[in-house]
Amino acid sequence: MQLPPPHFTRRHAFLLAFTLLYTLGMGAWILVVGNGEFLFHVAVVLILVGVVAALHLRCGLTLGLMWMLSLWGLFHLAGGLVPLPPGWPYSGKHAVFYSLWFIPGYLRYDHVIHAYGFGVATWLCWQLLRAGIASAATPSPAQLRATWGLLTLCALGGVGLGGVNEIVEFIITRIVPDTNIGGYENTSWDLVSNLVGATVAAIALRLTTRGEPS
Repeated sequence: MQLPPPHFTRRHAFLLAFTLLYTLGMGAWILVVGNGEFLFHVAVVLILVGVVAALHLRCGLTLGLMWMLSLWGLFHLAGGLVPLPPGWPYSGKHAVFYSLWFIPGYLRYDHVIHAYGFGVATWLCWQLLRAGIASAATPSPAQLRATWGLLTLCALGGVGLGGVNEIVEFIITRIVPDTNIGGYENTSWDLVSNLVGATVAAIALRLTTRGEPS
């Protein structure tokens, strides 16, 4: 699949408005309920909006990828702020969606969002890699194929971004006294979920881009 040239259309403007609307709306909600932990998360999401916009204008990201990144931000913020209905199973001190058990003792909302998010991050790494190699190729764009070696590199990039996320969460626990981040076991499950999501994304890219030029 050929990446689209960098551009900004009405569809991009709608996506940007959607992302800013839910981010600023949840930021206002945080100020009302007094959840200091998630003020940091809102700030990070706003910074990442600018980063993704800059990457798109330079590399021409697909609109589908940007929508998936935006939804990741929505699922993340909602996971830490939206309270669970009474009676739903959860772990920890805060009855929010990040604490929800889909399969008690085995699968939480947190695990699913980590897998989804860093699977999308792996796709982002692939698009940036293709755009970078194509722009450096002369006299014509490189015919970059989705080999297992390149996709492994992208998956490791996605997992690496997941590690950065864990560092940010650790910093938050040092600044905010009462968080819903969890301890060492939670961090380990987050890293496992990141690896699962990145691996699934790499396999999906291999299957859907096999034989296509960059």
